[in-house]
Amino acid sequence: MKYLTRTVWILSIVSLFNDISSEILYPVMPLFLSSIGFSSVLIGMLEGFAEATAGLSKGYFGRWSDSIGRRLPFVNAGYLMSALSKPMMAAFTNPVWIFSARATDRLGKGVRTAARDAILSDESTPENKGKVFGFHKGMDTAGATIGPILALVFLYFYPAKYTWIFLIAFIPALLGTLLTFLVKEHNTKPQTKQSFRLSQTFDYLKTSSSDYRKITAALLLFALFNNSDLFLLMRIKQAGWSDQYVIGCYILYNLVFALAAFPFGHLADKFGMKKTLLFGLLVFVIVYGGFGVNSSLIGYILLFVLYGIYAASTDGVSKALISNMVPKTETASAIGTFSGLSSVMILFASTLAGIIWKYVSPEAVFITSAVGVSIAAFYLFTLQIKEK
Repeated sequence: MKYLTRTVWILSIVSLFNDISSEILYPVMPLFLSSIGFSSVLIGMLEGFAEATAGLSKGYFGRWSDSIGRRLPFVNAGYLMSALSKPMMAAFTNPVWIFSARATDRLGKGVRTAARDAILSDESTPENKGKVFGFHKGMDTAGATIGPILALVFLYFYPAKYTWIFLIAFIPALLGTLLTFLVKEHNTKPQTKQSFRLSQTFDYLKTSSSDYRKITAALLLFALFNNSDLFLLMRIKQAGWSDQYVIGCYILYNLVFALAAFPFGHLADKFGMKKTLLFGLLVFVIVYGGFGVNSSLIGYILLFVLYGIYAASTDGVSKALISNMVPKTETASAIGTFSGLSSVMILFASTLAGIIWKYVSPEAVFITSAVGVSIAAFYLFTLQIKEK
């Protein structure tokens, strides 16, 4: 496995630690927010706002990274910001402060993601890119499995002591940040010597290839109906299951995701990334349709297994496909622009989901998403694109 270079390993371990930190908190978040008085609408707005912050900043900082030909400073700063946001959440429960802390965390993600993915792309070739991104995502998601396990153990001994979990999460986040300083990046030729302005964040679409715009349109249509995973966890809680079952299902999802990410990256390299993406979207439709009609614990367990398969077949594969469509000097811009626009869609999706949940029904949230993603999958099926 020569394609798993020292840099790929370090960045993957960094993501492992960072996701241990983030995912200690994620399944606890809806429980914590509900305990301090957040409604389903406010939770939807918070998560949509957080994702929009991450996505819009990915576009901006991705373009900035390409414009100066540097990656590593963005990686260092981004992981540091996310680490510092963890103890912030423990300080106060005022909604404005919670929004600020969550925004700091997601801004850190936005600063680092496009630049980090560009480094991973530079470390791979079109023939093994799916495997490299799949391996990285697998390590990332292994952290997302360990984190909720730690949360589950902690809450078993200290029920409802949510604040302390935010302080514990700071430790692996700090370790991951320190590891980023061991990465050595390849020098990339700057795109331009001109200054880069915020208004230019999405200008990449004007000069990008038609294939890039086509696949981006399909994935954005999908994102428009892909609301926050918190609604899946809220659905189990709403059905009457305990905190332990909620976190347990999330652990199962991440475990399947972690184990399947690398194999699906390999399959994408062998059989085609578009086919793998299409498969993932169809699994998503089944999962969300199931959440709309299911009420049994066994059903939720099976649906979370399928949800892990969906994530493994789409997350790293979509980035690998996009990076294959653009020159190396534009990788961060391409991924950042897509991520930015995608997060705007998720902002609408999560906010709308919160409103539908409160004023219509929880079941309607998932049925709406299933129908919308069916349309996105059909559009992806009709696309004629070059993958390499």
